[in-house]
Amino acid sequence: MTNDQPSIVVVGSVNLDIVATADRLPAPGETVTGAELNRFPGGKGANQALAARRLGARVSLVACVGDDPEADAALALLNEGDVDLAASVMHPSAPTGVALIAVSPDGENHIVVAPGANRELSASHIALPEAEGLICQLEVELPALEHAINVFEGFICINLAPALYVPDVFFREADLLVVNESEARFYSDALLTSDAMVARTLGADGAELLTRGKVISRAEAPVVETVDTTGAGDTFTAALTLALIEGQHSEQALRFACAAGAVATTKSGAQPSLPLRADVEQLL
Repeated sequence: MTNDQPSIVVVGSVNLDIVATADRLPAPGETVTGAELNRFPGGKGANQALAARRLGARVSLVACVGDDPEADAALALLNEGDVDLAASVMHPSAPTGVALIAVSPDGENHIVVAPGANRELSASHIALPEAEGLICQLEVELPALEHAINVFEGFICINLAPALYVPDVFFREADLLVVNESEARFYSDALLTSDAMVARTLGADGAELLTRGKVISRAEAPVVETVDTTGAGDTFTAALTLALIEGQHSEQALRFACAAGAVATTKSGAQPSLPLRADVEQLL
């Protein structure tokens, strides 16, 4: 890592993803057999941290994992990718978080998460390294995130996923809020009254940036052969945050983020699919 790279700290979750790829996703109450099973590192916090690192930032991750073999597997690619884990903690009794993911051939997925040690991350664990940007999501306890948001001085991105009721400070202090279409409907009026830029992802239709409900930029999603959409939203969040910290114009930053998210859908697994910067620039 070089000192001229933008610096980002991520506060969030670490999971081990157990992924079953089947011919189709089951309907409620239905069993689908014949799936192929794989294990991948995941968790929105870990995904966003590694995505930002691969796209060119210096990255630190603040997270909580269990003292178990699953933690080694969940942290493997972060360690290989040179993400700084010095501020992360290991819980002596809670297990590392696990996500159970069913994926169809067209890349759509169903996800169930058992948070485990992610629930144990508290404000007392938050010792933020100096950085230009902070990225948070909602897969860890809200008091820990609220503390991080209150003490951080710099650009703050909050990925409001999964959709939860959050303190007003999240909308007041954020510079960038990232939501998908269902999350945008859940938060509705709160997004309209926040001074933050709001990035709304639209799946295969790309994304748009809004301020107080007014669209300021739109970008199409590049056409790619989709294999697995897991991690695409996390890649988008990391890429957009990094691009804005770098000083890219909102339209250029949004195009970069959409391209990064698209590349992330072309391989299986949340973290193995995260693109390098060169991959994104080649697609652009």
